[in-house]
Amino acid sequence: MTTHSDSSEEATSLSQQEMEGQGSNLAQVEGYPDGSTAERLEDGGNGKPRTSMVQDEPQVPGKGPEEIKVLVEALLFATDQPLPLKRLVEILGAEKGCISQAVELLRQEYESTQRAFHVEEIAGGYQLLSKPEYHQWICLLEKKNTESKLSPAALETLAIIAYKQPILRAAIEAIRGVESSQMLRSLIEKGLVKIVGKDESLGRPLLYGTTKRFLEYFGLNSLNALPRTQELSS
Repeated sequence: MTTHSDSSEEATSLSQQEMEGQGSNLAQVEGYPDGSTAERLEDGGNGKPRTSMVQDEPQVPGKGPEEIKVLVEALLFATDQPLPLKRLVEILGAEKGCISQAVELLRQEYESTQRAFHVEEIAGGYQLLSKPEYHQWICLLEKKNTESKLSPAALETLAIIAYKQPILRAAIEAIRGVESSQMLRSLIEKGLVKIVGKDESLGRPLLYGTTKRFLEYFGLNSLNALPRTQELSS
């Protein structure tokens, strides 16, 4: 004869066995000291737990200029292209003013410790560049490809476009006194010149201007940094 208590215990035991037999996946989220989480899945088939780490995004160790200065430095070292302030804000999640102050702190630090490089504003972004006084030594280490050097004719054409843009090819040729279609094609291939539009005159001839690569090549932050004509004449 089975008592009511025995029947209850039997039902509980049977319920536990059914859950184990079904091998249902039980997910538990556990916290770790470093802030990451692990999702633990109990596999009823073989009884082996499967654990997958879910990595959190890197945390900025503070929002002040001193705290993010080293991060700005790391990012500048990691790229060979100018890094815009907007991009730094996206990566670090800090205010523009804070990042600008961090850059200024880096400049002061490099200057006070007499480093061979400094932070320059080039083509609307920040970039680490070696100081001009070390240029001759760097050239000995890695000689520039002769093809990358610009000829006097190319420099002349570039100067005309930079100061007169947007400009027609006919206007360039009128100033230079020679046919310039081949020179324009070469500068476009080098990424220094681009087509910026069409003129409203008869035939809608093309207008030419300089590129961001032009600013990077000559170490300029913007076209406003070009030497004034008065400075060139003097």
